[in-house]
Amino acid sequence: MKRVYDNCCGIDVHKKLIVACFKQGSEQEVREFGATTRELLELCRWLKDGDCEMVAMESTASFWKPLYNILEASELDAIIVNARHMKNVPGRKTDVNDAEWIADLLQHGLLQASYIPDKDQRELRELVRYRKSLVGERTRELNRLQKMLEGANIKLSGTVSNINGKSARAILEHVLTGESFDDAKYDEMYENNVISHRLKASKEEIIDDLNGVMSALQRRMMKELLIHLDELNIHIRNLDDEINNFMKPEAKTASVALQEMPGIGETSAQAILAVIGTDMSRFPTAGHLASWAGLCPGNNESAGKRKTGRTTKGNCLLRETLITCAHAAILKKDTYFYAQFQRISAHRGKKRAYVAVAHSMLTAIYHMLKDGVVFKDPGADYYN
Repeated sequence: MKRVYDNCCGIDVHKKLIVACFKQGSEQEVREFGATTRELLELCRWLKDGDCEMVAMESTASFWKPLYNILEASELDAIIVNARHMKNVPGRKTDVNDAEWIADLLQHGLLQASYIPDKDQRELRELVRYRKSLVGERTRELNRLQKMLEGANIKLSGTVSNINGKSARAILEHVLTGESFDDAKYDEMYENNVISHRLKASKEEIIDDLNGVMSALQRRMMKELLIHLDELNIHIRNLDDEINNFMKPEAKTASVALQEMPGIGETSAQAILAVIGTDMSRFPTAGHLASWAGLCPGNNESAGKRKTGRTTKGNCLLRETLITCAHAAILKKDTYFYAQFQRISAHRGKKRAYVAVAHSMLTAIYHMLKDGVVFKDPGADYYN
């Protein structure tokens, strides 16, 4: 088999151990290094002295990141490979054998590199992921608050649509003081605009829903929970500012353009751009991008017949964001996405229809970023 690289290195990465197999033609040398920065720099010097052309390693958890950062700073070409694409023969698994197998596959060009963005985009992705985690934690805290209110016989969530809104929060803070909530207190808060005049619930309904049985322990727990909610809101706002300041001008322009598409807001646009970036040259077609995102069916063909293929495993952050955007996009009934959802869900089910809408949205995003065009909705009568 033809050699693609004369001098290359395969690395088996662990938390505290790095096993490297450096191939120079038909000869090879195996060395072990630690995972500290000093030892990683020593590994880079060894590879540079041997004129290494390419380095390959598995995407093992987050243990590949320190090594990749050092290789990138040392101007050594490196690729990250999915472990499923280079499984060794069962029964021959040792650290040294793994490193030799990776080096052998790399030398003959049999490895497919994973998409690793540049350092700035990786840091932006970390910011977006952390914000997503905090938003999820805030949602879980609101669910806990709802359970506590139910346990205290307070039915505020059945009357007010958002228990974290301004009016509901003011009512809760008064209830947690231990004072009664009667007609006089409601009138006072209503006149001072503490309670919104746009609430659909009547005064009698709100007072009746707040007539519960709350113990002193439940009151203390809810106070701590509200304090935690306020802290989470502060952290999320700080991350929003950090993301806006960190994004490059071309990314901000692209974010504004993506928000013209139904279902995509500022937060979703930032998450999408943090994952795929603004340079679409790394994806030959929109189909390649959809496959990488896990939004297209897999191939399952036998004897000339195409069978049902499950969607492939793709980038979790991008897939979840686009599915969420698809849920929001179909709420506008005068759009193409609504017509597509109705057409597919009738015979394939709603879940597959959401994935199909997300696929269409990603295809449109690809052409918007690659060709610099604006989004133009074909309309709800497209299929007619």
